[in-house]
Amino acid sequence: MSDTIQPFEAEVGRVLDLVVNSLYKEREIFLRELVSNASDACDKLRYASLSQPELLGTETELKIEIFADPDAALVTVRDNGIGMDHDELVANLGTIARSGTARFLEAAAAEKSGGVKLIGQFGVGFYAAFMVADRVVVQSRKAGDEVTWLWASDGRQGFSVSEAHEPGPRGTAITLHLKDDAKEFLSEWRLREIIRRYSDHIAFPILLEVKPKAGDTKTEAKGPEKVNEGGALWTRPKSEITDEQYKEFYHHVAHAFDDPFARVHFTAEGQLSYTALLFVPSMRPFDLYDPKRRHGVKLYVKRVFITDDVEALMPRYLRFVAGVVDSEDLQLNVSRETLQHGAVVAKMKKVLTKRVLDELARKAKEDGYETFWADFGPVLKEGLYEDQENRDKLLEIARFRTTHDTGWTTLEAYLGRMKEGQDEIYYITGESVAALRTSPQLEMARVKAVEVLLFEDPVDEFWLPEVGPHQGKSFKSLTKSDVDLSKIKGETAEPEPAKAPEDQARLDQLIAKLKLTLEGQVQDVRASKRLKESAVCLVAPDQGMDLRLERLLKHHESFGGGTKPILEINPDHELIEKLEAMLETDGQGSELEDMAFLLLDQARIIEGEPVPDPGAFSRRMSRYLAKSLQAA
Repeated sequence: MSDTIQPFEAEVGRVLDLVVNSLYKEREIFLRELVSNASDACDKLRYASLSQPELLGTETELKIEIFADPDAALVTVRDNGIGMDHDELVANLGTIARSGTARFLEAAAAEKSGGVKLIGQFGVGFYAAFMVADRVVVQSRKAGDEVTWLWASDGRQGFSVSEAHEPGPRGTAITLHLKDDAKEFLSEWRLREIIRRYSDHIAFPILLEVKPKAGDTKTEAKGPEKVNEGGALWTRPKSEITDEQYKEFYHHVAHAFDDPFARVHFTAEGQLSYTALLFVPSMRPFDLYDPKRRHGVKLYVKRVFITDDVEALMPRYLRFVAGVVDSEDLQLNVSRETLQHGAVVAKMKKVLTKRVLDELARKAKEDGYETFWADFGPVLKEGLYEDQENRDKLLEIARFRTTHDTGWTTLEAYLGRMKEGQDEIYYITGESVAALRTSPQLEMARVKAVEVLLFEDPVDEFWLPEVGPHQGKSFKSLTKSDVDLSKIKGETAEPEPAKAPEDQARLDQLIAKLKLTLEGQVQDVRASKRLKESAVCLVAPDQGMDLRLERLLKHHESFGGGTKPILEINPDHELIEKLEAMLETDGQGSELEDMAFLLLDQARIIEGEPVPDPGAFSRRMSRYLAKSLQAA
């Protein structure tokens, strides 16, 4: 295989430049990342050997070794785990997911400090090696293969992958050619300190060996020494585990750099015995909103790693949770298919979900929870749609924006502020909270001082129709045509007097003309009871879907088309009164046809919908602007 230099993608090159020159403050982090990757490789081999014991061969003790050569300025991190073949080296070390890379660069451009956290968000920890090394060489032989591969890069021009001249040992060895200003990492005490600080919890032995410098007769050459305590952290009593140890274990298991927002550590006993140590992150991963994102919970059986690909352990809306679950009851050779559909795992999932939600409910009473909700709320709200069993708990920890003020509120607080005569929870959905605050649909609610929940996340369109009544109060969209606020007490304005018969007749005539003109564009035209300041608005039919939901579904090929909206006009608006006069003067209403389409397009724009014929809209608008200037 050729060792021709393969260039990095342009974006990957920019990532490496940021990693090396901008982001990291704590350079020692590179060792933690390499050791964590080595631990994962050993875990994967141990699992694979359950069904293929021949993969272990004669080297049955899995371990991680760190060698330092001060004379050559080399540090090598080696494991005898699963290893990588040619394609895996290219995929794992030569590319970064394009979507993740783009978002990484966007975040890095906005972030002036705390770059270590950015690395954790985007899963590019391996590249931290280039912060201390000007050349990295990776030698790897996959378990069960005979060929050893070499991956090499200076972190700038690109990388090469070639077949080694001689077969090497199973596993992966990463050799760093240290920069001149990174020689501190050749010191035994410095390496030992870093390992004890960040990797003491690693379940595999970490062996350290530092070669004495040439000419140093005072230092005796020592063989590899075990420097980590090892063992499964989750099996220790909670009283014996410090916050710092919990934090570093979270960094390891989640491959993250932020501090955990919450943790759950418990042991379940009885018919099903297992221990769980779970963490909720404080920083949002870049792919959090991707439903295909896997959670970070690893399954062990009697301290033996089984898999990190068990979606049945956590519901999709808790996909940001990381940690371990160690069962005493499952069989070591259990298949993944059995895990995905087994009753035992289903029971575990139920308990794990409840424990995490209970901990979030406890954290919801503390400062900082609203910041967490702002990042993770859109995903947790998926549970309101999917998880009927835990819906009440999710509503308890949910936070909402409302017209009451600019902060967050709870549903309980909203219910406590409901007006006399109000028997529904009113809400409105749209593209942004800022835009919703100026929506025409809120005008009557504002007059009556009725508080309205404001929803901007796409998931809101799906869970709101599903939740049903909460404490006897149903959720009601203000964008539906059947909204009636007349029974609610506490108006801040006097009731509108009834129209005189002749005025009502003029209005009915205008509505009839608008219906005829806009036939096929709208389902109906009617006088509005919700508008006070605006001339027009669009609303959804009583039994139809919300307008925003229909816009979202239009992007899917399977969408068969929704219902046409209803155009509501404000009978007391000056524009509508002038249109009544125009129709009375011109019985045919020829000029009114253009105005009817202008009103409809205006309502579409307010609603955030595209104007179907921008050219026609522009021509109509130009004609009426010209007429108004002539009249002036």
